[in-house]
Amino acid sequence: MLECQRHMFDVPRDIAYFNCAAFSPFLLSVAEAGQRAVQQRVHTWKIHSADLADGADQARGLFGQLINAEQDAIAVIPATSYGIAVAAANLDLAAGQNIVVLEDQFPSNYYVWVEKAAAAGATLSVVPRPSNGDWTPGVLAAIGPDTAIAALPGCHWMDASLLDLEAVGVRCREVGAAFVIDATQSVGAQRLDVAKIQPDFLACSAYKWLLSPYSLAFLYAAPHRRAGRPLELHNGNHDPDQQRGTYSAALRSNAARYDMGERTNITLLPMACAAMEQLLAWGVGEIEDYLGQLTDRIADEAAKRGYTHPPREHRARHFIGLTPPGGVPDGLVELLAADNVFLAPRGPSIRISPHLHNDVEDIDRLFEALDRHVAA
Repeated sequence: MLECQRHMFDVPRDIAYFNCAAFSPFLLSVAEAGQRAVQQRVHTWKIHSADLADGADQARGLFGQLINAEQDAIAVIPATSYGIAVAAANLDLAAGQNIVVLEDQFPSNYYVWVEKAAAAGATLSVVPRPSNGDWTPGVLAAIGPDTAIAALPGCHWMDASLLDLEAVGVRCREVGAAFVIDATQSVGAQRLDVAKIQPDFLACSAYKWLLSPYSLAFLYAAPHRRAGRPLELHNGNHDPDQQRGTYSAALRSNAARYDMGERTNITLLPMACAAMEQLLAWGVGEIEDYLGQLTDRIADEAAKRGYTHPPREHRARHFIGLTPPGGVPDGLVELLAADNVFLAPRGPSIRISPHLHNDVEDIDRLFEALDRHVAA
């Protein structure tokens, strides 16, 4: 079992930071990698253009290890919304069919489906929030013969209520529906295996549980989805082996065809690689187990105060949403921040999302502050 790794972050002892589902703090090693990268950018004569693609390929390989996928399955992209747009551009949808999403699903995996459904004469099938936190039965019931696409997260971003992605994958294959996952709130802190889930596409932003910079994300494409249409056409996603004079005649034959322009970012990629190397060194399962201990403790303390939350069997282990009996008071975030306690309200919940810099002392400080500012 992992122990608290606060020494690897620059989070002072008097700060109780529980907002990693919004922005995770950088590891010291990630900040150092960024500083080295900036110095390289200052001394541009030390940059060798022939080596630039190596950073992107290293990042593909590391992200692939986190989800049990090969390097060729991964594209380097700027945001989850970009990856979801790639999926939407490459999936068929006809009039009378439907796309399955969750109630209050994160916008990056919602807006494009609204537009695609309207353009095709299809409908959006919205699964209502379950009272017990278990989304899976409602999702499985919603996916039927008329479902073309199920576009879903691994857990709900507001409160960590959980989906059984393997079961959803089986159901999608039974009816011939494509399966698209926004895994931003999962990869890096939750066990996830695309070989078992078998999605068509999976997108993940890097700045949350991957402990990496903003404006960077990754897209997994299943083997049968690696010959599709990219959103951009540029030198980087064309096949250098098919070069004819100045231009290549063909796109790459793997997921790199979906790469964003300027994918070889010499500042962001070294930082992301340093972060993902550390995640792999810790082990995603070990991270999940450590955070599960913290969220169980948080759930126990919340129950003493009458707060509600998804039950343990129906929520992810790495964060939790709590709802006070009287709801979330206005101005709570600001009041807590004045006490050096940082979290976020999301919908009806107070979302508490720790990482390895947190420990029981932080949880005690969290509830001391909540007791001051939330009516019993």
